[in-house]
Amino acid sequence: MYVRDAKNRDEAWLLEQIEQLALDETAFRSRDYVIAMDEQSGDRAGFGRIRIHKTDDEEICELTSIGTLPEWRGQGVGAHVVERLVRTAKDKGFETVYSLTSETGYLSQFGFDTMESAQLPEVLVGRLSEKRENLDPDAVPVRIDTDRFRMPDRLREAFKGARAKQEEQEPQEGPEDFGIDPDEATYKYDTGK
Repeated sequence: MYVRDAKNRDEAWLLEQIEQLALDETAFRSRDYVIAMDEQSGDRAGFGRIRIHKTDDEEICELTSIGTLPEWRGQGVGAHVVERLVRTAKDKGFETVYSLTSETGYLSQFGFDTMESAQLPEVLVGRLSEKRENLDPDAVPVRIDTDRFRMPDRLREAFKGARAKQEEQEPQEGPEDFGIDPDEATYKYDTGK
């Protein structure tokens, strides 16, 4: 498994997954995303985005649209997407990264702290209201200093051996399931052959 920058050819896949997972696609630009990939099969497992908000005085970095496909959950995929996004933000000179989400417990394991809405940069106040109205009514602001990000060892190890979980197929029903003994039963149109 590895995490790479999204490419133009990923755009249709990203839009489809964002819609299926009911995530935020506001101001969509595929180049803002990273994608977790299975290096053996080439399957995409998860994704996330950095959104930069420019004001007259400064630029604010927001993590948004973070998603893991159901068959890849619980294996550190989302954690590594978040790690890559925070590292990218730090490389771009951001000391603080924000996110507006109801999944505060998930992000807290990496060092994100909840904060009061009044402490948000002005550009994110409107964004929080929009997100609460359209996508996530329980969204709250969280932030992390990029130097404080930490990856739990269990998630790092899980990511190394991540594999897509196979969907369980329902067993085929046979005559026995309906109380019929196939060796003894006769049928209305049995020709005896």
